[in-house]
Amino acid sequence: MAKEGSFDIVSEVNMQEIDNAVNQTIKEVKTRYDLKQSNSEIILNREKHEILIVSENDFTLKSILDILKSKFVKRDISLKALKAGKVEHAISGKVRQKFDIVQGISQDIAKEINKTVKESKLKVNVQIDKEKLRVFGKSKDVLQEAISLIKSKDFSIPLQFTNYR
Repeated sequence: MAKEGSFDIVSEVNMQEIDNAVNQTIKEVKTRYDLKQSNSEIILNREKHEILIVSENDFTLKSILDILKSKFVKRDISLKALKAGKVEHAISGKVRQKFDIVQGISQDIAKEINKTVKESKLKVNVQIDKEKLRVFGKSKDVLQEAISLIKSKDFSIPLQFTNYR
């Protein structure tokens, strides 16, 4: 009798890599001629999983964000991990924008993934467990089909597939 296989669907971002990307961005902003005098700040809050960018104007903010995104791409961090907040204008004339770092799968997205798998009529079971999902199936081929199905859809967060057994 065949043993049942499984895998987990998670959304995790390596905070050390994000820290490195932010530090590289800060170095580049301090050395770039057009941004050197801008008095901009990039603050990473590891506990709250957020990045705050403070700058003189919208153009400089967008330039710094472009640098940050390029550093993310070079470090293999998905840009879907950044959830942008509103650009806020301060009284002093500065602008700031907060970016949340997505960690874990929300209940809404977990239900959406579960619905997608059920609609595909694959012979797998999906179990939602807090911020991750576990998918069970009788054959590895069915599990591979489930992985490719989930990869083909865009769920607006970075997804990883772990504990494949």
